[in-house]
Amino acid sequence: MKLAMIGFGQAGGKILDKFLEYDERTGSEIVRAAVAVNSAKADLHGLKRVPMDNRVLIGQARVKGHGVGADNELGAEIAEEDIDEIQGAIDNIPVHEVDAFLVISGLGGGTGSGGAPVLAKHLKRIYTEPVYGLGVLPSQDEGGIYTLNAARSFQTFVREVDNLLVFDNDAWRKTGESMEGGYADINDEIVKRFAILFGAGEVKPGGEVGESVVDSSEIINTLAGGGVSTVGYAAEKIEKQEKGLLSRFTGSGNQDDGIDAANTTNRITSLVRKAALGRLTLPCEIDGAERALLVMSGPPKFLNRKGIERGRKWLEEQTGSMEVRGGDYPVSESNYVASVILLSGVTNVPRIKELQQVAIEAQENIEDIREHSEENLHRLVEDDEDELEPLF
Repeated sequence: MKLAMIGFGQAGGKILDKFLEYDERTGSEIVRAAVAVNSAKADLHGLKRVPMDNRVLIGQARVKGHGVGADNELGAEIAEEDIDEIQGAIDNIPVHEVDAFLVISGLGGGTGSGGAPVLAKHLKRIYTEPVYGLGVLPSQDEGGIYTLNAARSFQTFVREVDNLLVFDNDAWRKTGESMEGGYADINDEIVKRFAILFGAGEVKPGGEVGESVVDSSEIINTLAGGGVSTVGYAAEKIEKQEKGLLSRFTGSGNQDDGIDAANTTNRITSLVRKAALGRLTLPCEIDGAERALLVMSGPPKFLNRKGIERGRKWLEEQTGSMEVRGGDYPVSESNYVASVILLSGVTNVPRIKELQQVAIEAQENIEDIREHSEENLHRLVEDDEDELEPLF
């Protein structure tokens, strides 16, 4: 799947940089074009792989290149005002060569949180290609203002995109990590999952072709219908000379490479369960998901149709969905067999309900503080005005 990726804000730009790094390392070529947008000049300069011509500084008239200070209403306003500057960079994208747009943003900050939904709305108005969002939720201990930003941005972003893929920082934080190290690890996890998903079906000249190929149309159809999506991932390292016990004694399985078909099938079904029931990018109950897509990745001899079909049927039972697609993505040089599951149209998401409730409380607290601020200032400064004379 070829994507035009736009990283909006600090988090969005860093994740975009990680996708470009993944492309360089693996040769996957998922990112057909990359644009970074920010109101903070320093954040744009900190990127390593986004081409300089594709780094767009917005809001110079309002914030002078210093960012919006976690004010996502201001972020939305300057995105609206400078949309033509962003479009100028997008005009250089060979849109006829991309399958979809992906707008990437952290939802707790200011520039991306406010600007990403504005850009998504603009892109949908102009282009026929699908416009997806990749939104990152802040952890709970980042503070009330970031939670309030995330709740408002989420509510708006999901309405303006064809589907919103969500990653929850809270589910991936590790204790004792530095802030920089923690975010770097989280960005690696984001890219690992979504890159395997979007990379499925890409075949290079002379490369392996899957038995049941997953291509961009399978991903687009799974994301069709809108809503919120989450991704699960599980992997297991393999020994290149691995032989099944059954094949050693009976000669069953694939005698050319010594791989036991029963072991291969069991490994696939086990990885499918781990991916679906383990740590999702957005934790949720998988029953009730409207659509699902299963991608098995690894050396071709460790993938088989029977295992994938069993995994797909198990997903149908667990989700209750009749729209469960599945296939394989052969990667000959890999040392792992991996399962990636895309669950689209999920609705039973306790984290989102909790986020909204905390945001409502934060909003009420902010309004209450504002109501009393003038009165408090008067009490602080002017209580003794009978004794002191002001300068003017």
